[in-house]
Amino acid sequence: MEKYDAIVLAAGVGRRMAATKNKVLLTLDDGRTIIEHTVMAFLEDSQCARIVLVVQADDHSEITDIIANVEGNENIMLVIGGRERQDSVKIGLQELQNGANIVMVHDGARPFIQNETLERVFEKARETGAAIVGVPVKDTIKRVIEGAVVETVERACLCQAQTPQAFRLELLKAAHKYAEEVAFLGTDEASLVEQLGITVHVVKGSYQNIKITTPEDMVLAQAILKQLKEER
Repeated sequence: MEKYDAIVLAAGVGRRMAATKNKVLLTLDDGRTIIEHTVMAFLEDSQCARIVLVVQADDHSEITDIIANVEGNENIMLVIGGRERQDSVKIGLQELQNGANIVMVHDGARPFIQNETLERVFEKARETGAAIVGVPVKDTIKRVIEGAVVETVERACLCQAQTPQAFRLELLKAAHKYAEEVAFLGTDEASLVEQLGITVHVVKGSYQNIKITTPEDMVLAQAILKQLKEER
């Protein structure tokens, strides 16, 4: 069975959370931290070969202790991240020199990624080389300049990109190399691959696959956790 490697990003600062610690270290109502939930989702997927967990230097000790209590932790490698998301992904890629053909990049603050979503994006990446998870935009989107609406964007063709984002390993490495050459800083991995003129495909995600960024997100996360427990 073909497998994939995962890079899980947990090195963000998270200023919008207004917490005293990294948001991925916050605890949900079941007593588990956000990063535990995220990592466990990948460990429970039989197609995931290993996880490179990218963390802040200041969090390394605490996350090491957390991961020590997670079943399957022998398949997790902790590395120190860089200043930007892009830097952290590049560091993660350097640990996958002899890795699987497909690599997934996932936000550590998205703890509710579901197995069926992992399967969909993995299969699409195997088929096409580049795939991301996304959901349709619900709200009306306005383009605003200096506080004034200049355009209402047709939302039928808009997608809210999520993670994981999955690519052939060599393609993502090439995208990072090109981005460095032209000094391009993207907001996600797909934007780097797009710079190469490569089509990035989208598979159906879930509105439960939220990125916990603000205090309001924590409230929503607790509700999602409760719902998922009731469904099991």
